[in-house]
Amino acid sequence: MLANPITIARWMIVAGIAGLLVIAALAGWFLRDQIFQTFQDPGEPFQTYTPPAGVDYAEAGAWYATGTFSDHDEPAVFFVHPTTYSGGANWNAQLDKASANRAVTEIAMPNYAAPFARSGVLFAPRYRQAALYAFMNNREDSVQARLFAYQDIERAFDSFLERIGTDRPIILAGVGQGGFHTLGLLLNRVSDAPALRNRLVAAYIIDTPVPLDLFAEALAATPPCETPEDVRCVYGYAYAQPDEDDRIRILTERTMSWTPQRDLAFVEGRGLLCVNPILGTRSSEYASARQHRGGVAAEGLPPDTTPAPIPGQTGAQCADGILFVDEPRHRDLQRPHRLAEDFREPPFNLFYEDLRIDVAQRAFALTSILQEERRWAPPLQIIEEVEDAPVVPIPDRREF
Repeated sequence: MLANPITIARWMIVAGIAGLLVIAALAGWFLRDQIFQTFQDPGEPFQTYTPPAGVDYAEAGAWYATGTFSDHDEPAVFFVHPTTYSGGANWNAQLDKASANRAVTEIAMPNYAAPFARSGVLFAPRYRQAALYAFMNNREDSVQARLFAYQDIERAFDSFLERIGTDRPIILAGVGQGGFHTLGLLLNRVSDAPALRNRLVAAYIIDTPVPLDLFAEALAATPPCETPEDVRCVYGYAYAQPDEDDRIRILTERTMSWTPQRDLAFVEGRGLLCVNPILGTRSSEYASARQHRGGVAAEGLPPDTTPAPIPGQTGAQCADGILFVDEPRHRDLQRPHRLAEDFREPPFNLFYEDLRIDVAQRAFALTSILQEERRWAPPLQIIEEVEDAPVVPIPDRREF
């Protein structure tokens, strides 16, 4: 019995439509980040864009965290949070954007700020962060949005220095976008200030490429942290798994960072700093999972809660400026499958306990050094004025 030609035609149409839907779905899956990026475009040049209102850093509401010191030598921690605003309506996030603020307080602070806060009093400014969209491309508008956000961080840092006094140890820490801004502070506020460099425990630049050419010039007096005992140095890494080709390409080629001339350029060909957080050294040695002190997934935990680290989760090795890590065994420490995940910070800190111990050791070392320096070179007392004494000439004996 022959099939009805009309029925065959209908089935062919249905099959064709189904095939097109499958092709469209596959295309949408493979191009999902590009589609997401399109929807996050503010659609207005930065030059004509009106940024959100700023804030006065003398006010308590300008900070996610501030504190009081228990003694003269307690370090002050200046922490800059990563990107938590995707974009869409603005190049830079409004300071009252609820979803972005919630991501800072519930994810960034307990996971990324807390390891440093265990070694000092935490100061974490609110700032008009550049949208995630501004880091997914390198348009001139996107670059301007990043530099605009950096201006807030400079103002916050100046206020921070006024609050903490002139001789207290300081710890700088930034993650993701926050690392980019922290590196800018090193170049523009710390590198040419010997007294400030002297108080620096270390600058922790996490998940942001740090070009090595900076240390040959602008940061020559603030070298990389070579060993766990070093202080007044720069500690940095950006990590990826060996099969994450797109992320590796982003970190080594497509990212723009600071130059010795204080402007921005691509990192490709400049070499990148990599300090292995498991070893605390700038080394190409492989650190096994047995040496991993522990990561945490602390989302939603109160700031004063100490999370239990999950140790032995990953090995790590620096190669070509990237920290290559093994796939963590625990599900809570595996990257989620979110849109634009290669540009985001995960909702956990894979090296939480490694960082906590590292900064504690370096803070103790610098505090001891500063105490010793003060003991051998105490501050000058009040200078007494001495009146000019009259000069009485000595007679020339030959005249007698």
